[in-house]
Amino acid sequence: MDVAIIGGTGYGAAELIRLLHHHPQANVKKIISQSNSGVKMSEVYPHLTNIMEIEMEDFDAEALAKEVDVVFFATPSNVSKHRIPELLDLGVKVIDLSGDFRLTNRELYKEYYGEEMASDKYVNQAVYGLSEIYREEIRKAALIANPGCYPTSVTLGLMPLIDHQWTINETLIIDAKTGVSGAGRSLSLNVHYSEMNENMKAYGVGKHKHIPEIEQILTDRFSEEVQVVFTPHIVPMTRGILSTMYVDLKDSKNTAEVIDLYEQYYKNDPFVRIRKEGVMPATKEVYGSNYCDIGLYMDERTNKLIVVSVIDNLVKGAAGQAVQNMNIMFGLDDMAGLELLPTYP
Repeated sequence: MDVAIIGGTGYGAAELIRLLHHHPQANVKKIISQSNSGVKMSEVYPHLTNIMEIEMEDFDAEALAKEVDVVFFATPSNVSKHRIPELLDLGVKVIDLSGDFRLTNRELYKEYYGEEMASDKYVNQAVYGLSEIYREEIRKAALIANPGCYPTSVTLGLMPLIDHQWTINETLIIDAKTGVSGAGRSLSLNVHYSEMNENMKAYGVGKHKHIPEIEQILTDRFSEEVQVVFTPHIVPMTRGILSTMYVDLKDSKNTAEVIDLYEQYYKNDPFVRIRKEGVMPATKEVYGSNYCDIGLYMDERTNKLIVVSVIDNLVKGAAGQAVQNMNIMFGLDDMAGLELLPTYP
C-alpha cells in the first residue's frame, strides 16, 4: 500500500514513519506539510537521515487520490475537517489522528474545540477507531476517527465492565497522567524544562476536550448516559499515559473474578494485556509499543474496583492505533508493522 502523511513535522507523523518503516506491506510515498514544502523530512528530524529523505509537499487532493491508497492526518484539531471531504469525494481512505471527526454532537464540538464541526455528510461517515471494540465497523470504513490518547487508555480499561453492565450507572472517577509529548512539538511555556522538571500539575480540570469523547463512547456501549469526572495531569516524562479509574460495581466480586472477565473479553486482542492478580502495570512496560496493559484490584472493603490502564500516548494513543486501524481496513493482521517489543528500561 502507498501511504501519505499530512502534517509531517509533528510527533505523530514521526511515529507513523517509524512504524510504517517496519510494515511489510506499506510504503510512505508522500509527506504533506504546508509550512515545510520542499524541505526533506530528515532536515526536520535528523534521526531519519538516510532513512526518510522524502521532500515534503503542498496538499493536492487529486494528486493524492491518484498516487496513494490511504492518507493519515497527523494535524492539529480544526485542520483535517477542511481537507478530508475532498479526499473522501475522490474515493481515498482516510485515518484522522486529530479530534475533528470523533464527536457526533455539534454543540459539544463547538464548546470543546472552539469551532463548528464538519458537515454531517462527512461526520456521519466517520467510524470511531477504537480498534478492539469497533473492528467490524472499521473493516468497512472510508474514514476513521482515530481515538484520543486519554480516551484509548480509559475506554479500554473500562469496556469489559461497561459491555457486561457490571457497573452502577453513576459518575466514574478517572485520574490520568501523561508525559510531555502529549502536548505536541510546538513551544509552550507549561512544558519548558524549568517549568516541568521535578513538577507535576493538573490541567484542563473539568474542561478537557477528551471528556465528551470518553462519555460518548461509554454511553454508546452502555446504552444509558455515562458521566465521568476526568482529571488529567502532566508529569515529567517523555511518553506514556497511566489512567486510574475507580468504579462501583452492581454485585460483589473479588479480584480474580474481575481479572477473568477482562481476560475473556480481550482474549482475541493481541495488544491488550491483563496483569495477574497483585501486579499493576507501569508506563515503562509499554514504552514505544502498541500495547495497552491493564491491572485490576477489587477493594472489597469499599466495594470499589480500581482499574489501572497504561499506554504509550504516541503509539497506542495515536500512531500505533492508526496503523492497527489501517491493517483492519485492508484485511491485514492487526500486528503487521507493530510487532515491536517495548523499549526497556
